[in-house]
Amino acid sequence: MESRSRRIFAVLAVVVLAAAIAGAQGRGRGGGRGADQGPPPPKDVAAPAIPGVVAAGTHIELVAFPVAGTEGPVRLLDGSGILWTERNVSHISKIDLNGNRSTFVESAEGANGLAWDSKGRLLAVLRPSTGEKVAVLYPPASVATLADNVDGKPFNALNDLVVSTKDDIYFTDTQGIYFMRPGGKAKKVADFKNMNGVVLSSDEKTLYANHKDGEYMLAFDVQPDGSLKNQRNFGKYKSLTTAGAADPRLAEDNGADGMAIDDAGRVYTATNVGVEVFSPKGEYLGAIPIGLWGAEQNRLQKPQNLTFAGPDRTWLYTVGSNAIYRVHLLASGIKSRGK
Repeated sequence: MESRSRRIFAVLAVVVLAAAIAGAQGRGRGGGRGADQGPPPPKDVAAPAIPGVVAAGTHIELVAFPVAGTEGPVRLLDGSGILWTERNVSHISKIDLNGNRSTFVESAEGANGLAWDSKGRLLAVLRPSTGEKVAVLYPPASVATLADNVDGKPFNALNDLVVSTKDDIYFTDTQGIYFMRPGGKAKKVADFKNMNGVVLSSDEKTLYANHKDGEYMLAFDVQPDGSLKNQRNFGKYKSLTTAGAADPRLAEDNGADGMAIDDAGRVYTATNVGVEVFSPKGEYLGAIPIGLWGAEQNRLQKPQNLTFAGPDRTWLYTVGSNAIYRVHLLASGIKSRGK
């Protein structure tokens, strides 16, 4: 009788574990709403023409699905693929240009956004249960906490970051935008609720930031001391919050998330309509319908973040809703930084 009970218990344990793993692959805003909550992602999507950016009819490729959470993509500096945050298993994962996956950092402590500094160190904003921080995750000998508070106060839902060629760091949480110089302390440089992605212009004189509750991407002039001035509306999102929408994703916010820059100074941002592209003057150029599905069932799945990759940086990768997509562009990502 005791042996039979043990067998029953073992079977139940396996069932519970399998259910937990399946649920983990679809939970959390870091990985989008559950990949099991709607139809599977499409494999055959074509991009419309955006002059200088993408040719009409270019195939949008599903690279991987499902993965256990998706955030923080950044290109590998040798051009061989991308890293991304596999949040539901606390890994930094790697995928090469042929679609082969591997683990790059075993324990990532709730990592969200990723970036490289000039020393080849991988930086991240981390959201562990013991306190949020900005830290170096790789290489192992360089692992360190760079900031775990601002003026003695803890961070709140750290989201994204960008590292300049001088290793200045800008990063966001739900309370605003922060700045930190190498060896210095973090300080708040913009007081905004619900900030998200941040990226620097190619000359690093302008900081762009996504405001999830707004109609416009914001732009700021970067000052010599790292502070920000001349806040202004830069480009108007095509994706806007739709109050009372049947799809909770559309009612929640405008979906503006991760950002990237190409070598012509165009700004790319992941939103509820795909990847929106703006000229260096803030003119709306169009949207690439990458990583989108489920809208017909009021279960929109959308890209969360993006990066350029490949030897010539002409592959645009997106992550979101536990899927990874890519599309080959006419444009190239910025060369001077990882993103």
